[in-house]
Amino acid sequence: MRKGLFALAAVGLMAGSMAACGTDDGGDTGTDTGTKSSAGKVGVILPDTKSSARWATADFKYLTEAFKAAGVEADIQNAEGDKTRFTTIADGMIASGVKVLVIVNLDSGTGKAVLEKAKTAGIATIDYDRLTLGGGANYYVSFDNTEVGKLQGQGLVDCLTEKKATKPVVSYLNGSPTDNNATLFKQGYDSVLKPKFDAGEYVKGPDQDVPDWDNAQGGTIFEQQLTSNKNIAGVLAANDGLGNAAIQVLKKNKLNGKVPVTGQDATVQGLQNILAGDQCMTVYKAIKKEADAAAELAIALAKQETPSTATKTVVDPESKAEVKSVLLTPQSITAANVKDVVTDGFVTKEELCTADFAEACTKAGI
Repeated sequence: MRKGLFALAAVGLMAGSMAACGTDDGGDTGTDTGTKSSAGKVGVILPDTKSSARWATADFKYLTEAFKAAGVEADIQNAEGDKTRFTTIADGMIASGVKVLVIVNLDSGTGKAVLEKAKTAGIATIDYDRLTLGGGANYYVSFDNTEVGKLQGQGLVDCLTEKKATKPVVSYLNGSPTDNNATLFKQGYDSVLKPKFDAGEYVKGPDQDVPDWDNAQGGTIFEQQLTSNKNIAGVLAANDGLGNAAIQVLKKNKLNGKVPVTGQDATVQGLQNILAGDQCMTVYKAIKKEADAAAELAIALAKQETPSTATKTVVDPESKAEVKSVLLTPQSITAANVKDVVTDGFVTKEELCTADFAEACTKAGI
């Protein structure tokens, strides 16, 4: 999942989206592809623009392109982290007669209520990126999120090994406790790090969740962790935003580059932190592939066809139901292969290799 269009592009996209939005309340960030066809209309609700740049740029862009290319009308909106807004958008889409509803839930409770309304209205449903626990969506499209966590855990191990750390204290900055993905990420990195703790090779430090993936809260939490644990030697941060929050605290304490920090999402900021030596690694998830997979499913359903791509299943841990799924493979990114993200088109050289990072980019072969 991609050409990365970040901060400035996000502003332009969101402004354009608001102008194109066709919702009842007139204030939701979204767009209508304007494409008319014999297929039913698709509604897509993205979660926010704060937790990760991807929601305002990559997902929005690639979903829009996929539906336009297929000639299928789609209404794509962003809930901006507001559960009431999320529900209002869903109600509007259901009332407008969408045939397929694709959601990235803000939490499973809100998502479940929306999915149940859609089911009652005879609308096909897809959980995108995050599984809605107990939600009963017809399909689920995401990455293998336990594998994402394993890559993070192994990445931190590799960086601590490189630094020849002895019994390092490792702190956790987990994602939002309301996001099932955060639970899966933690299962993944725990599977790598817990044996190290149990064997006495590493010391388990603070282990805290960050509500709503809020980077500001993440920075405050990590500052408190570091204040009470001066000897923290490694930080398992669940995404690049939380990783950067930790890095800013480490910079204040002149510890950046000395304490490895993980991440996820391969954001421009995260990749630049890697090039600068302040971040150990990130996880690249090809969002274009994820968006294309979700769009392909939605398009088939909108045309009342039986999708053929959901060849796997995941078990909903709450309902125990099996959900037909498309699960994509993530990739670990370090300084040695940052160029892969550029080669894949997720970010451009111009975005990444600004003046402060030009030399590092050259060294990385970009």
